[in-house]
Amino acid sequence: MRYVAAYLLATLGGNDNPAAKDIKKILESVGIEADDTRLNKVVSELQGKNVNEVIATGYSKLASVPTGGAVAVASSAAAGSGGAAAPAAAAEEKKEEKKEESEESDDDMGFGLFD
Repeated sequence: MRYVAAYLLATLGGNDNPAAKDIKKILESVGIEADDTRLNKVVSELQGKNVNEVIATGYSKLASVPTGGAVAVASSAAAGSGGAAAPAAAAEEKKEEKKEESEESDDDMGFGLFD
């Protein structure tokens, strides 16, 4: 991700087709050591492409990815049915009990963090 971010910074700076040395210079300016293999992979994949078009293509691909809206619909449908809401409440109580148990197990270690 850092290589893509540096590539995008270079293009925002006016370099429409950044080379590996340009990206490496950006990364080194903030103290990040660049891995040449990954750096060259990013450069080769984006070589000769318009970054704005690549981003637009990515957005269109993300539009077809489910974002979890179906879960919210299923939850509201379960709440509306009345009888199905009871198991959901029991599951929530179970989660709370597990959370409390994990907190209690921390107390059994015999020392505190700030002791």
